Amino acid sequence: MHHFMSKASRRILYSVGALYGNGPCSSMATKHYSSVVPTLQRNFESMQPTPRLWNWGSQEFCRRLSFATGFAPLKKKPLETILDVERAKTKSPEELADIWDDFHLGRGHIGISMKAKLYHLLEQRSSDCRYFVIPVWKGSGYTTMFVQVEMPHMLFTGLEDYKARGTQAAPYLTASYYKEFAESKDLVLVRGDVVFTSKLSDVEAKWLMEAAHSFFLNDIRYKLVERFNKQTREFEFKDVLQALEMPIL
Repeated sequence: MHHFMSKASRRILYSVGALYGNGPCSSMATKHYSSVVPTLQRNFESMQPTPRLWNWGSQEFCRRLSFATGFAPLKKKPLETILDVERAKTKSPEELADIWDDFHLGRGHIGISMKAKLYHLLEQRSSDCRYFVIPVWKGSGYTTMFVQVEMPHMLFTGLEDYKARGTQAAPYLTASYYKEFAESKDLVLVRGDVVFTSKLSDVEAKWLMEAAHSFFLNDIRYKLVERFNKQTREFEFKDVLQALEMPIL
């Protein structure tokens, strides 16, 4: 099991032992949440859902969800327009991951990377369970993000916006996956684009991407994703809060 060892290793592995293994999460996300002294209001529990679509217990819940095909920029940007692919071929996986991450710093984009094996697991699991919900801290409370996956894309939309606009709701954050170096370097590059910088900061966006990966790649956390998609009557949002070590009032 891998741990944080260096800047480059962290880019590639996301601390697999903490985020993607079978143990509890002890990542940056947990530290971020637990460091806040909250006056947390469980606004998720108290919000007034408009149709039955937003009743977690409805058997039709996930059947009625649709991928946000109305968002035009779903076609990912070609990798060769982001970096010099030929030059990248001469770099080690660690060097390439470092270059990818550093290139996106402070640019309104997020650059992270993962092992090809983890990507294939993410691809497999997300094809079976395409939706989830993740809270993001905002001030003294949190905003709930609705996650939709249709590889090679992952979209993050405010739950309230998706309630109001459905598939036409523009995502706050998009993630695109590049497999060009999966075979040669055992590396998949991930680019996050913050669509609304007023809704998500770069730090929040990176945390959100890592948290989403952890729910799909951690065996224990993935049970919550399966429950959300397949056993919605049994899904409890408080279990997500507990998994992230967020306090529940």
